[in-house]
Amino acid sequence: SPSPPAPTAAGHNANVMYMFNRNGVCLFYREWNRPLRTLNPQQDHKLMFGLLFSLKSLTAKMDPTSADKGNLGVPQLPGQGCSFHSFRTNTYKLSFMESPSGIKIILVTHPRTGDLREALKYIYSLYVEYVTKNPVYTPGTPIRCDLFNTNLDQYVRSIS
Repeated sequence: SPSPPAPTAAGHNANVMYMFNRNGVCLFYREWNRPLRTLNPQQDHKLMFGLLFSLKSLTAKMDPTSADKGNLGVPQLPGQGCSFHSFRTNTYKLSFMESPSGIKIILVTHPRTGDLREALKYIYSLYVEYVTKNPVYTPGTPIRCDLFNTNLDQYVRSIS
């Protein structure tokens, strides 16, 4: 199994994690610390995917290094153009990673949590190891894999 990057300090700062495929289907959703629920799960997933779509489009449109701005709202391929990795509010930090295959991982944590790019890459490696290599998993369906859940929970507890 993959080796996790070393955490800087022990803690349990993760609140929520989403995993979407390239079509916006929520493959995985996990809560560790979310006391207030204001939407039903389907509305919540649509809102999060819409936020990602909008932020990716906005960052591409505002990229000062590219003369070709494309059309706002038109999706870009992973790794294409300018992208964002995280944003922070006074109550949470949202960290984001998109794999070359279009898998989007979103981790919502405490606002003082550091850079999570390596942590998200590790979570993606757990997905590859325990989900995509699982012969009974059908791509594009919700993830139901105990080994993935156990390893994810164990790793997320170490994020600071």
